[in-house]
Amino acid sequence: MRKLMLGNEAFARGLYEAGCKVVSSYPGTPSTEITEEVAKYDEVYAEWSPNEKVALEVALGASIAGARSFCGMKHVGLNVAADPLYTASYSGVNAGLVIAVADDQGMHSSQNEQDSRHHAIASKVPMLEPSDSLECKNFVKTAFELSEQFDTPVIVRMSTRVAHSQSIVCTEERQELELREYVKTPQKYVMMPAYAKGRHVFVEERTKKLTEYAETSPLNRVEISEKAEFGVITNGAAYQYAKEALGEKASVLKLGIVNPLPVKLIQDFASKYEKIYVIEELEGIIEQHCRNIGVNNVQGKEIFGYIGEITQSVISEKLLGEKKESVSLDENIPVRPPVMCAGCPHRGLFYCLKKLGVTVSGDIGCYTLGAAAPLNAMDTTICMGASISALHGFNKARGAEAEHKSVAVIGDSTFMHSGMTGLVNISYNNSNSTVIILDNSITGMTGHQQNPTTGKNLKGDPAAAVNLEELCKAIGIKRVRVVDPYKLAETEKAIKEELSADEASVIISRRPCALLKYVKHNPPFMVDNDKCVGCKACMKLGCPAISIKDKKAVIDHTQCVGCGICQEQCKLNAIG
Repeated sequence: MRKLMLGNEAFARGLYEAGCKVVSSYPGTPSTEITEEVAKYDEVYAEWSPNEKVALEVALGASIAGARSFCGMKHVGLNVAADPLYTASYSGVNAGLVIAVADDQGMHSSQNEQDSRHHAIASKVPMLEPSDSLECKNFVKTAFELSEQFDTPVIVRMSTRVAHSQSIVCTEERQELELREYVKTPQKYVMMPAYAKGRHVFVEERTKKLTEYAETSPLNRVEISEKAEFGVITNGAAYQYAKEALGEKASVLKLGIVNPLPVKLIQDFASKYEKIYVIEELEGIIEQHCRNIGVNNVQGKEIFGYIGEITQSVISEKLLGEKKESVSLDENIPVRPPVMCAGCPHRGLFYCLKKLGVTVSGDIGCYTLGAAAPLNAMDTTICMGASISALHGFNKARGAEAEHKSVAVIGDSTFMHSGMTGLVNISYNNSNSTVIILDNSITGMTGHQQNPTTGKNLKGDPAAAVNLEELCKAIGIKRVRVVDPYKLAETEKAIKEELSADEASVIISRRPCALLKYVKHNPPFMVDNDKCVGCKACMKLGCPAISIKDKKAVIDHTQCVGCGICQEQCKLNAIG
């Protein structure tokens, strides 16, 4: 059956068709939909794990047990999963193990623009990279075969554009597979030094075999044009850009295997043309490989650079000298930066933090938007879970001067991901630090996924729910309290009291995400124009439902959820 599919949906279909039995992932844009889609197939066990490290360990365990397994994450998630990845390269697999890592060229939803090919090279694990939805499905199936053939995890590198673009996919029936026999083999799976030394020898031999495979694999293909003026070597989404921009003016070597890279295939292709252009996003990995194997008639990064996405117009301009005219509009369209939604429970908390002039060690989630104007209520954001650890370091460096004027903010899902160990560190090392857990009852930023605090699993079935209050107390925090961020006075009072204490404390700012379907909202508020003097105090909240028109506040009733913090903020009782 032919069907139009997102790259991520097609990837999930590939997992299903390949007979994958166990899926364990952590949500992260642009990879999230792979696991959400595969969870719809009853034949596949699928879960959200607390973080990517745990997810990969679960998938590896399932592979060793004899089931084809999968683990998905975004590029920064692979940093978290690097520990098991590098050792899994040594131990190898039993049944196939496929790992999806979705890079985010252009940083549409990420804090950095790292190139995951570096992890594949460093861990000596093969990496495939599809360019459209059909390849997503087919590459997954090939990845399982390669995993079992070469005794290795296989990474499939996605990107934002491939993951979230649609193309035609031909679906096939599922391949039902029996569990592979598990045989106790300590020298393969127990990675203590005596055994790991032998497995490193295996890894190096495997790399040679994989390089030989890459020379003739159909995943790497040459597309010759009789009208070609030069040759292009490319991969992933950049292949689509190059084909659209260059047409028949270039012959193309499309690399579907990006680690290990072939040698003779590239040399033979490059020998046919005076000029070879390498079109790859982010790092110049293919380009440098070409030079390493003696192919010196290549150009790449000096033309296209190391930053962001490569577009069709850029390729056309740089290689053909054809500058595309940009479309201009007669009217200036105002910039619409991302903001917290109307009724977002994080808004009231951040307003209080700004009002108190508190230094805020931030984290990754919807609440990162607290750094934006007009709240400007965040000082740092590093990576998942770093808010708590960084606050501890900040306070240890600056002492009492900082302890009573700084907090960490972290979401409930992020706390479960990697914030707990930071809180243990605060307790263990007697840190006078205040941590605020923003519990909105869901994993918000990536699209409302369940997490260990919500009481539901990936499929929506009832699950054990972690009690944050009891967990924090068990960690060793004696001062734990819950506030409603819709109540500004109560929230401000709690922050002041915990900051004034001479011991570690946790404030749980608890209110469900305003976009959750089960949340019942109050009627929208209205502005009494006779009472409103246009002081703009309500605008300081940064709520997208509030604007100023004719020097008076206006509330958009289609956005307002009646949270009430603007009413509490207005001293003239003009909102009601």
